[in-house]
Amino acid sequence: MTEPDPSRSESAAVGQIPSTARVYDALLGGSHNFAVDRQMAEAVRAALPGIEAAARANRAFLRRAVRHLLDLGVEQYLDLGSGLPTVGNVHEIVHRHDPDGRVVYVDIDPVAVAHSRAILRDQPSVTAVRADLRDPRSILAHPDVRRLLHPDRPTGVLAVASLHFVPDSDDPAGIIAAYREALAGGGYLVVSHASDDGLPPEQASRI
Repeated sequence: MTEPDPSRSESAAVGQIPSTARVYDALLGGSHNFAVDRQMAEAVRAALPGIEAAARANRAFLRRAVRHLLDLGVEQYLDLGSGLPTVGNVHEIVHRHDPDGRVVYVDIDPVAVAHSRAILRDQPSVTAVRADLRDPRSILAHPDVRRLLHPDRPTGVLAVASLHFVPDSDDPAGIIAAYREALAGGGYLVVSHASDDGLPPEQASRI
């Protein structure tokens, strides 16, 4: 795999600390990751054999969920903790069904957002915003979000493999409630979440 170039606004330190988005990309066999991310991916594999299959299953779940919401008539999506672009992105699924469908990707990782923006350069109904999903107020007030997502229309809020990175002390339920209350047009919440159910205690502790 080749090393990706950090975004211009970030220093080389971007590649010195593992990133959730890039570790996930490494587990999926992608190329948008650094050596430090691959080292972390190896540590995860050692703690949880078969994690790659779980990552692929999670991505497949995201695609199925979006297709289901499209069948229900949802035309706009807010993808929280969207990660790095890969095959079967949300906007690709949406646009096969509705060429005018609107998607906002949100991630805190600068490399993930830089790659997303490069891919989305010619997509007027899709954007990527660098922000912390724990701050719904600033995300929903962002000019690009306000331009694309209409609060009086149903919205698909996607929190796929992201809420398990939000500690209880940050009140994940309250965070999701803030999105719900702001999107008065209703819609649907899609969640997938890691679990240690069924794992031996020593393995859960290592993870």
